[in-house]
Amino acid sequence: MLLGAAPIYASTSEENLLTLLVMGDSLSAAYGIEQEQGWVALLAERLEGEAQVVNASISGETTSGGAQRFADIIGQREPDIVLLELGGNDGLRGLPPAQMRANLATMIEQSQQAGAEVLLLGIDIPPNYGQAYRDAFTGVYHSLAEEYDLSLVPFLLEDIALNQQLMQSDGIHPTADAQPIILDNVWPALEPLLEESQQVAAE
Repeated sequence: MLLGAAPIYASTSEENLLTLLVMGDSLSAAYGIEQEQGWVALLAERLEGEAQVVNASISGETTSGGAQRFADIIGQREPDIVLLELGGNDGLRGLPPAQMRANLATMIEQSQQAGAEVLLLGIDIPPNYGQAYRDAFTGVYHSLAEEYDLSLVPFLLEDIALNQQLMQSDGIHPTADAQPIILDNVWPALEPLLEESQQVAAE
Protein backbone atom coordinates (compact mmCIF):
# COMPACT_ATOMS: atom_id res chain seq x y z
CA MET A 1 0.00 0.00 0.00
CA LEU A 2 1.39 3.38 -0.93
CA LEU A 3 2.23 5.76 1.85
CA GLY A 4 1.57 9.46 1.59
CA ALA A 5 -0.06 12.18 3.57
CA ALA A 6 -3.28 13.66 2.31
CA PRO A 7 -3.35 17.41 1.73
CA ILE A 8 -4.71 19.57 4.49
CA TYR A 9 -7.93 21.35 3.65
CA ALA A 10 -7.89 24.32 5.96
CA SER A 11 -8.88 27.93 5.58
CA THR A 12 -7.02 30.36 7.79
CA SER A 13 -9.04 33.37 6.69
CA GLU A 14 -11.55 33.04 9.51
CA GLU A 15 -10.10 32.07 12.85
CA ASN A 16 -13.54 31.75 14.42
CA LEU A 17 -14.53 28.81 12.23
CA LEU A 18 -14.98 25.41 13.79
CA THR A 19 -12.09 23.03 13.11
CA LEU A 20 -12.68 19.42 12.12
CA LEU A 21 -9.77 17.00 12.22
CA VAL A 22 -9.98 13.84 10.13
CA MET A 23 -7.55 11.23 11.43
CA GLY A 24 -7.66 8.32 9.04
CA ASP A 25 -5.99 6.01 6.56
CA SER A 26 -6.29 5.54 2.79
CA LEU A 27 -10.11 5.59 2.96
CA SER A 28 -9.89 9.24 4.01
CA ALA A 29 -6.71 10.09 2.08
CA ALA A 30 -8.35 9.63 -1.35
CA TYR A 31 -6.14 6.69 -2.26
CA GLY A 32 -6.11 5.95 -5.99
CA ILE A 33 -8.25 8.94 -6.97
CA GLU A 34 -7.82 12.71 -7.30
CA GLN A 35 -7.55 14.38 -3.91
CA GLU A 36 -10.40 16.79 -4.62
CA GLN A 37 -12.69 13.82 -5.31
CA GLY A 38 -12.22 12.31 -1.85
CA TRP A 39 -15.01 12.43 0.72
CA VAL A 40 -12.97 14.66 3.04
CA ALA A 41 -12.52 17.24 0.28
CA LEU A 42 -16.27 17.01 -0.42
CA LEU A 43 -16.92 17.59 3.28
CA ALA A 44 -14.67 20.66 3.22
CA GLU A 45 -16.67 21.99 0.27
CA ARG A 46 -19.96 21.40 2.07
CA LEU A 47 -18.73 23.20 5.19
CA GLU A 48 -17.05 26.11 3.42
CA GLY A 49 -17.65 29.25 5.46
CA GLU A 50 -18.81 27.20 8.47
CA ALA A 51 -15.82 25.08 9.39
CA GLN A 52 -12.30 24.26 8.31
CA VAL A 53 -11.41 20.65 7.70
CA VAL A 54 -7.92 19.40 8.48
CA ASN A 55 -7.15 16.06 6.85
CA ALA A 56 -4.32 14.30 8.69
CA SER A 57 -5.00 10.96 7.02
CA ILE A 58 -2.16 8.83 5.64
CA SER A 59 -2.53 5.82 3.37
CA GLY A 60 -1.35 2.67 5.11
CA GLU A 61 -1.77 4.16 8.59
CA THR A 62 -2.50 1.83 11.50
CA THR A 63 -3.99 2.79 14.85
CA SER A 64 -0.50 2.54 16.32
CA GLY A 65 0.91 5.02 13.80
CA GLY A 66 -2.05 7.32 14.31
CA ALA A 67 -1.66 7.24 18.07
CA GLN A 68 2.02 8.17 17.77
CA ARG A 69 1.20 11.25 15.67
CA PHE A 70 -2.02 12.27 17.34
CA ALA A 71 -0.92 14.32 20.36
CA ASP A 72 1.16 16.68 18.22
CA ILE A 73 -1.59 17.13 15.65
CA ILE A 74 -4.34 17.82 18.14
CA GLY A 75 -2.07 20.24 19.99
CA GLN A 76 -1.33 22.18 16.81
CA ARG A 77 -4.81 22.18 15.33
CA GLU A 78 -7.00 22.37 18.46
CA PRO A 79 -10.01 20.77 16.72
CA ASP A 80 -13.59 21.11 17.88
CA ILE A 81 -14.50 17.73 16.35
CA VAL A 82 -12.28 14.73 15.62
CA LEU A 83 -13.39 12.20 13.01
CA LEU A 84 -11.47 9.05 13.87
CA GLU A 85 -11.22 6.65 10.91
CA LEU A 86 -8.53 4.12 11.72
CA GLY A 87 -8.35 0.38 12.18
CA GLY A 88 -8.77 -0.97 8.66
CA ASN A 89 -5.05 -1.60 8.21
CA ASP A 90 -4.86 -3.25 11.63
CA GLY A 91 -7.56 -5.65 10.47
CA LEU A 92 -5.98 -6.36 7.08
CA ARG A 93 -2.70 -7.18 8.86
CA GLY A 94 -4.43 -9.38 11.41
CA LEU A 95 -3.21 -7.28 14.35
CA PRO A 96 -4.78 -7.96 17.77
CA PRO A 97 -8.14 -6.18 18.24
CA ALA A 98 -7.20 -5.44 21.86
CA GLN A 99 -4.14 -3.50 20.65
CA MET A 100 -6.28 -1.61 18.13
CA ARG A 101 -8.80 -0.79 20.84
CA ALA A 102 -6.11 0.54 23.18
CA ASN A 103 -4.68 2.79 20.44
CA LEU A 104 -8.10 4.19 19.52
CA ALA A 105 -8.95 4.70 23.19
CA THR A 106 -5.76 6.74 23.62
CA MET A 107 -6.77 9.07 20.77
CA ILE A 108 -10.33 9.34 22.05
CA GLU A 109 -9.15 10.25 25.54
CA GLN A 110 -6.70 12.83 24.20
CA SER A 111 -9.48 14.36 22.11
CA GLN A 112 -11.87 14.57 25.03
CA GLN A 113 -9.20 16.01 27.30
CA ALA A 114 -8.66 18.72 24.67
CA GLY A 115 -12.39 19.48 24.65
CA ALA A 116 -13.09 17.97 21.23
CA GLU A 117 -16.11 15.89 20.28
CA VAL A 118 -15.26 12.55 18.66
CA LEU A 119 -17.05 10.83 15.80
CA LEU A 120 -15.90 7.24 15.42
CA LEU A 121 -15.97 5.92 11.85
CA GLY A 122 -16.13 2.14 11.88
CA ILE A 123 -14.91 -0.24 9.23
CA ASP A 124 -15.31 -3.94 8.50
CA ILE A 125 -12.92 -6.52 7.06
CA PRO A 126 -13.46 -9.29 4.51
CA PRO A 127 -15.01 -12.55 5.80
CA ASN A 128 -11.94 -14.58 4.82
CA TYR A 129 -10.26 -13.41 8.04
CA GLY A 130 -12.63 -15.66 9.98
CA GLN A 131 -15.84 -14.78 11.73
CA ALA A 132 -14.37 -14.77 15.25
CA TYR A 133 -11.68 -12.23 14.33
CA ARG A 134 -14.14 -10.20 12.30
CA ASP A 135 -16.60 -10.03 15.20
CA ALA A 136 -13.84 -9.00 17.60
CA PHE A 137 -12.63 -6.37 15.14
CA THR A 138 -16.00 -4.71 14.50
CA GLY A 139 -16.88 -5.06 18.18
CA VAL A 140 -14.05 -2.67 19.04
CA TYR A 141 -15.90 0.28 17.51
CA HIS A 142 -19.19 -0.50 19.25
CA SER A 143 -17.58 -1.02 22.66
CA LEU A 144 -15.57 2.21 22.39
CA ALA A 145 -18.65 4.18 21.35
CA GLU A 146 -20.50 2.82 24.36
CA GLU A 147 -17.68 3.30 26.86
CA TYR A 148 -16.85 6.86 25.82
CA ASP A 149 -20.39 7.90 24.81
CA LEU A 150 -19.40 8.61 21.21
CA SER A 151 -21.33 9.02 18.00
CA LEU A 152 -20.58 6.07 15.72
CA VAL A 153 -20.85 5.38 12.01
CA PRO A 154 -20.87 1.56 12.24
CA PHE A 155 -19.57 0.96 8.71
CA LEU A 156 -18.04 3.76 6.67
CA LEU A 157 -18.42 1.84 3.39
CA GLU A 158 -22.08 0.90 3.84
CA ASP A 159 -23.74 0.37 0.43
CA ILE A 160 -20.30 0.56 -1.20
CA ALA A 161 -18.06 -2.34 -0.20
CA LEU A 162 -20.14 -5.07 -1.86
CA ASN A 163 -20.74 -3.09 -5.05
CA GLN A 164 -17.90 -3.84 -7.46
CA GLN A 165 -18.72 -0.75 -9.52
CA LEU A 166 -17.98 1.44 -6.51
CA MET A 167 -14.72 -0.27 -5.58
CA GLN A 168 -11.30 0.02 -7.18
CA SER A 169 -9.73 -3.08 -8.72
CA ASP A 170 -7.98 -3.96 -5.45
CA GLY A 171 -11.37 -4.57 -3.84
CA ILE A 172 -10.36 -2.49 -0.81
CA HIS A 173 -10.52 1.15 -1.83
CA PRO A 174 -13.66 2.94 -3.05
CA THR A 175 -13.80 4.75 -6.37
CA ALA A 176 -14.40 8.44 -6.95
CA ASP A 177 -18.09 7.68 -7.57
CA ALA A 178 -18.31 6.19 -4.08
CA GLN A 179 -17.01 9.27 -2.27
CA PRO A 180 -20.33 11.19 -2.10
CA ILE A 181 -21.92 8.05 -0.64
CA ILE A 182 -19.23 7.90 2.06
CA LEU A 183 -20.00 11.51 2.93
CA ASP A 184 -23.70 10.64 3.06
CA ASN A 185 -22.84 7.82 5.48
CA VAL A 186 -20.90 10.20 7.73
CA TRP A 187 -23.18 13.23 7.58
CA PRO A 188 -26.16 12.09 9.73
CA ALA A 189 -23.82 11.41 12.65
CA LEU A 190 -21.65 14.47 12.05
CA GLU A 191 -24.39 17.08 11.62
CA PRO A 192 -25.62 17.01 15.26
CA LEU A 193 -22.02 17.37 16.48
CA LEU A 194 -21.55 20.38 14.21
CA GLU A 195 -24.73 22.01 15.50
CA GLU A 196 -23.72 21.34 19.10
CA SER A 197 -20.22 22.73 18.59
CA GLN A 198 -21.58 25.81 16.83
CA GLN A 199 -23.88 26.48 19.76
CA VAL A 200 -20.99 26.14 22.21
CA ALA A 201 -18.85 28.47 20.13
CA ALA A 202 -21.63 31.07 20.03
CA GLU A 203 -21.99 31.16 23.82
